[in-house]
Amino acid sequence: MPLPLQGLSAIVTGAGRGLGRAEALELARLGAAVVVNDYGQPGRDGSGEASTAPAERVAEEIRAAGGRAVAHTGDVSDFEAARALVALATDTYGKLDVLVNNAGILRDRMVFSMSEDEWDSVIRVHLKGHFNTTHFASAHWRERSKASGGPVYGRVVNTSSEAFLAGSAGQPNYAAAKGGIVGLTTSTALALRKYGVTANAICPRARTRMTEDVFAGFGEPAPGGIDPLAPEHVAPLVGYLASPAASRITGQLLVVHGGMVAVVDRPRVAAQFDSAKETFSYEELDGVLGPYYADRAPDETFAATEVLSLKRA
Repeated sequence: MPLPLQGLSAIVTGAGRGLGRAEALELARLGAAVVVNDYGQPGRDGSGEASTAPAERVAEEIRAAGGRAVAHTGDVSDFEAARALVALATDTYGKLDVLVNNAGILRDRMVFSMSEDEWDSVIRVHLKGHFNTTHFASAHWRERSKASGGPVYGRVVNTSSEAFLAGSAGQPNYAAAKGGIVGLTTSTALALRKYGVTANAICPRARTRMTEDVFAGFGEPAPGGIDPLAPEHVAPLVGYLASPAASRITGQLLVVHGGMVAVVDRPRVAAQFDSAKETFSYEELDGVLGPYYADRAPDETFAATEVLSLKRA
């Protein structure tokens, strides 16, 4: 029986460590030929000398297991590097079928203390990086569809975060970037639907170097037990969304961590008020909105649900 991704090729960005590495290994296990992208900087804030080692190690790990993989060490926030990444996939494997965007950095600070560079760098790597690769991948699929006269195989899996869903006080840049990625994903899903391409986003919860302080003391495994926040719990969903079985799933946002997948609904109207005349006055707005919010705690207006809860070990 053929593997689900047999004959397909995939790019995984930020795949030298953590989530990206687990996702690249899973796609290869399911039969895909993989381009492992990682810029290789040692600091989670994007600091330090870039290195080919992280991407090369994961590519070698895939090849040692009998799979096909090549490494790419460019910075996806650079437009031309993203072009070269997609070109490497098409030149090496003949086409690109799956794009998994995972690369990112952190530069945490409260909004009143954040510098312009701290804002710009995180938006650039996360949001622009997702756009850059998606731009060149989608152009590739559009050209293939025009040449064939019909739909083609294409999958985009983007990485958002629960920081976008529930807020994150010390991460205004990161939360904004992750919210923007959801908007990019839904727009991409609509734009590429006629070409046969799907686009979805995930909010993964995993213990990696990006989140080591966030999850310190949370969900710690018992001695000899399985870590519920291991990146390997997230990878199967990425593999599934990349597969033919997920052809009807597009424009979706899914939260995923150890043993749990939650489908996030689009925002819905919680209440509606109509003016007595053609437009509202200040006094009339105070008369309807004041009482509505009077008995509601401030955090009730945020999308914090049971799916976002964590317990300390």
